Amino acid sequence: MYRTAHFVLYARNNDLPLARLGVVAAKRMAPRAVTRNTIKRVTRELFRQTALALPQVDCIVRLSKPVNSKSGPATNTRLKAELRDELSQLFAFLLNATAFARKPENT
Repeated sequence: MYRTAHFVLYARNNDLPLARLGVVAAKRMAPRAVTRNTIKRVTRELFRQTALALPQVDCIVRLSKPVNSKSGPATNTRLKAELRDELSQLFAFLLNATAFARKPENT
């Protein structure tokens, strides 16, 4: 388990040749659907960009702290940049974690 300001990453090794992702963005933490969808979209985008380098793990990224309120804007450039920074930290942790080191290929 690894935490950032707004997210928690849960990871477990799998026996598949690839990494898999699950994203949880609760309505309580992001009251607007637009915000929840943005979080999921940004998470999937970053995961796709790093998927080949990631070890063979099942990942769950969970939003653990509120990112905005109903009174503010649903999404903006600043929010997207903050999300990308935090999610990049999560995936960088997976790349560098020795517990999830990539298994050697059988050749």
